[in-house]
Amino acid sequence: MKDPAGVMDRTLVVDDSPTMRRMVIASLREVCEGGFAQAASGLEAIEQLALGPVSLMVLDLNMPDMHGLEVLQFVRNHPAFKRVPVIVLTTRGDEPSRSAALAAGASLYVTKPFTPAALAAHARALLAEAAGTPRP
Repeated sequence: MKDPAGVMDRTLVVDDSPTMRRMVIASLREVCEGGFAQAASGLEAIEQLALGPVSLMVLDLNMPDMHGLEVLQFVRNHPAFKRVPVIVLTTRGDEPSRSAALAAGASLYVTKPFTPAALAAHARALLAEAAGTPRP
C-alpha cells in the first residue's frame, strides 16, 4: 500500500530468530513492494512502528522482553496501526494459542514450519483486502 505521499509501506517481520526473519523476507520479497523492516523483539517491533508506515506485519509469539500477543494488542489498540494486517507465524500449534491470537486481532495464524508459497499467497490476499480488493 502507498501512503498519501505515494511512498510504499514496509512489511515488518518480527521474530527473535535472524534465520526465520530472512526466510520470511525471502518468501515475501515478490509480494511486498515497499521493502522490509525487521525486529528481534516485541519492543523493537514497537520502535519500528514508530519509524514509519507498515502495510503488513508478520509476528512471532515467543520472543524476549514482550510476548507477541502483547505486540498484537498494542497494534490493535493504536489508531494508526489497528487496520494493519497481522500474520502470526509461530511454532505454537495448540488451539488455545491460536484462539488467543485470533481473538486479539490476528488476521491469520500460521504455524512453523511454513511453506514460502503459502505464506506469500496469504500475504498477497491480506494486502489486497487491506487495499479494498476482496479476497478471491
